Amino acid sequence: MNLSSRYLGLQLAHPIVASASPLSATVDGMRRLEDAGAAAVVMASLFEEQIRAEDTAYALYTEQGSDSQAEASTYFPELPDYDNGVSGHLETLHRAAAALDIPVIASLNGTTSAGWVEHARSLEQAGAAAIELNVYAVPVDLAVSGAEVERGYVDIVRGVKANVRIPVAVKLPPYFSSPGHMAAELVRAGADGLVLFNRFYAPDIDLLTLRVTRSLPLSTAAELPLTLVWIALLSRRLACSLGAGRGVETEVEVVKYLLAGADVVMTASALLRHGPEHVATMRDGLARWLGANGFDSVAAIRGLKDASHVEHVDALFRAQYVASLTDYLPGKLA
Repeated sequence: MNLSSRYLGLQLAHPIVASASPLSATVDGMRRLEDAGAAAVVMASLFEEQIRAEDTAYALYTEQGSDSQAEASTYFPELPDYDNGVSGHLETLHRAAAALDIPVIASLNGTTSAGWVEHARSLEQAGAAAIELNVYAVPVDLAVSGAEVERGYVDIVRGVKANVRIPVAVKLPPYFSSPGHMAAELVRAGADGLVLFNRFYAPDIDLLTLRVTRSLPLSTAAELPLTLVWIALLSRRLACSLGAGRGVETEVEVVKYLLAGADVVMTASALLRHGPEHVATMRDGLARWLGANGFDSVAAIRGLKDASHVEHVDALFRAQYVASLTDYLPGKLA
C-alpha cells in the first residue's frame, strides 16, 4: 500500500501531519511524535508577543542596579548569545531539525510587518523545512474594512516570501466574505500552501462569578464539515498544497479530507486526547480502508469527491441547503 504524499514540495511517508501543539514544543516531544509515526511535525508556534515580553524582562534585569553605585553598571551579566527573546525557540528548532528524519515545519504567529519578516528569516536559518504563517487578527476597529483585513494577509505573505527561500503556508480562518477569493489572492502573493482552518479564542461567561473565562476546547469530528467543503471547493483550482485540519479524530476524517482533495491532514486535538501513538492508529486505519475499498494508494483517492467534478456547484449547494431544511422532520436528525 502506497501512502506517500507531497506537501509544500516535501515528500512524506503518508498524509498525516502533527500540527502545532504543546506536544511539539520540545525536541523530546517532536521526537516522540516521529517515533509514533507522524509524517511531519509543525513545531509549536513562535509568538511575537512572547518575544517582546522576554525582551522587556531581559532589559529590566540586566539594567537593574546600573545607577546604584559607580563600580557596577548592573548586578546581572549580559548574555552574549541572547537573541531578542527568540534564541531558546530557535535552538529547539535547530536541534529538532538535526535530530529528526521527518520534516520540521516552523509555525510563526506575528503581529508586526517587521516581526513576520525577521522571525521568518530566523526560522529558516535555524533549519525549518517550511514555515506555517499562523495569522490571528481580529478586526475589532469599526473603521477597518474587510478589504483592509485581506490586504494585511496578502502583505504578510509577500513580505515573508520576499525574504525566505523555503516553502511558506498560511493557516487561514474561515471568516472572510469570500474565502475562495482570499485563498487565490494569497497564492498569487506567493503562498505555497494553505491550511484550513484556524481556530480562534473562544470566551465564555461563568454565571456564578460573572467573569469572562478563557476557553479553547479540543476539536471534535463535528467540526469537519466547514473545512471539508472548502477543501473540496479549492482542490484543483489553486496551484498550491492544501492542508486540512479541524475535526480530525480517526481515520474516517482522514479519508474524507483526502477524498475532498487535501494533500495532507493535520491533527492536534486527537493526539492531545489520545496520545502521540494515535498517529499510527489513524495511519493503519487509512491503509485498511484503502485496501478494503480496492485502492492501492493515497493518490488514487485524492480529490475523487472534490467540487471540480460538479457543474454549477453553487446551485447544487443551494439545492442541498433547501432540501436539508424542507425535508427535516421533527425528532429526526437525518
